[in-house]
Amino acid sequence: MMAQLQQGGPDEKEKTTALKDLLSRIDLDELMKKDEPPLEFPDTLEGFEYIFNEKGQLRHIKTGEPFVFNYREDLHRWNQKRYEALGEIITKYVYELLQTECHLKKVTLPVDATESEPKSFIFMSEDALTNPDKLLVLIHGNGVVRAGQWARRLIINEDLDSGTQIPYIKKAIEEGYGVIVLNPNENYIEVEKTKAQVQLSSDSSDEPAEKRERKDKIQKETKKRRDFYEKYRNPQKEKETMQMYIRDNGSPEEHAIYVWDHFISQSAAENVFFVAHSYGGLAFVELMIQREAEVKNKVTAVALTDSVHNVWHQEVGKSIREWMRENCCNWVSSSEPLDTSVESMLPDCPRVSAGICSFPCLSASRGKERSCTNLKLTTVNSSRMCHLQQTTIQTAFTQPSGLVPPDDKPSHPLEVQSAMN
Repeated sequence: MMAQLQQGGPDEKEKTTALKDLLSRIDLDELMKKDEPPLEFPDTLEGFEYIFNEKGQLRHIKTGEPFVFNYREDLHRWNQKRYEALGEIITKYVYELLQTECHLKKVTLPVDATESEPKSFIFMSEDALTNPDKLLVLIHGNGVVRAGQWARRLIINEDLDSGTQIPYIKKAIEEGYGVIVLNPNENYIEVEKTKAQVQLSSDSSDEPAEKRERKDKIQKETKKRRDFYEKYRNPQKEKETMQMYIRDNGSPEEHAIYVWDHFISQSAAENVFFVAHSYGGLAFVELMIQREAEVKNKVTAVALTDSVHNVWHQEVGKSIREWMRENCCNWVSSSEPLDTSVESMLPDCPRVSAGICSFPCLSASRGKERSCTNLKLTTVNSSRMCHLQQTTIQTAFTQPSGLVPPDDKPSHPLEVQSAMN
C-alpha cells in the first residue's frame, strides 16, 4: 500500500506522510505506556545487592546468582544505565584493590596540578622509579576501562582475575619488577553546564543571520513533534554536561607520553617492559614515534595483544619498524594453535595466535645485546594467573605482524614465559 501511494502525485505524497506519521504515533504511544523508572541507582555494591565472593566472582548477595543485565524487561536503556552505574562502582573497587592488595600508590597527574584544575592519576609500586633492574608498564585498551582493568565485561561476567591486571601486578612484584599502571582513558572530567552555558551553546553559530532565522522558524514549527519523539527517546531529561580536559593528558597518546617523560624515563630500571592491549598498542607506537631514541635505549621488549596500531596510518618510520620486529610481538585472536604465526600485510612486529582469544599478557624478554629476544605465551586455564618464568631463548623474531580489529573482547588471561639471559 505504501509503495502504491509513493508512486502518485502531491495528494498521494501527503497521504503517505500522514500515514507514516499516524503509524509512528500509534507505535510510540503503545511503547510509551511502559514508563521508564527513574535513572537513580545505588552508589555501592551492597546497594546493588552484589558482592565479589572468595573466587572474585560478582554474585547476588541473596541468591548467589551472577549479574543479570535485563533486570527490567523491555527497558534496554534503563538496564544499560544500571549496568554503567555498576561499572563505575567496580572501577572504584578495583582502584581500592590496587592500593590494598597490590600495595601500589596513587600518583596525581599532572605532577604540578593546581588545586582547582582537572586531574588524573596512575598507580605505581614503591620501587617503580628506584628498582635498578626491571620495570613493567601496563597499558589497557580504550572504552570504559580504567587503570587496573583489562575488560569490565569480564570483571562483571567472569571474575576479577579474568578482567583486571591484578594477577599480573602481583606476580610481577613477586618476581622483583617495579610496576607502573597507566590510566589512558581518564582524559577529562564532566561538569554540569550552567543555564548560561546551555543557552550560549544553542545560540552560538557562525551562520548568516538570514539562514539562522529560517532555521529558527523551522525549529519552532516542528517543536511539538520533536518534543513528542524526544519524550520517547529520552523520557527523563538528563543534565547537560561539558568536558574539562586534563592538562597534557587529554588523550591516551598524550597520557602515555606524559607518563614516559615524568616517570618511566626517569626510572632507574635498566630494562623496561611494556604490555599494551588493543588501543594501548597504538598509544605505545605513538610514544615510539615521539620519543624514538629514548624508547630504544630503555625499553627491552613489548607484548601487544590485539593491538590496533597501524604503521602506515601512524606514519611509522623504517627504523622504528625494524626495532619493533626485533623487540615486539602482537598476540591476536585466532583459531590457530597458540604461537602460530598469523599473516599480515603490515611490516612491523611478529603477529602470532593467542590461541582463540587474546588477552593482555605479562611479557618480558631480553638478551645482553637485545639481539635475540622472544616472548612466549602459554594459556592459563585453571588458575587464570599470569606467571613470569625465566627461560633462555635463542631465536630472534622473523615473522611479520599486522593490524587486528579492536577491542575489549578477550576471554582469558595468558601466561608469559619471559626470556632472561
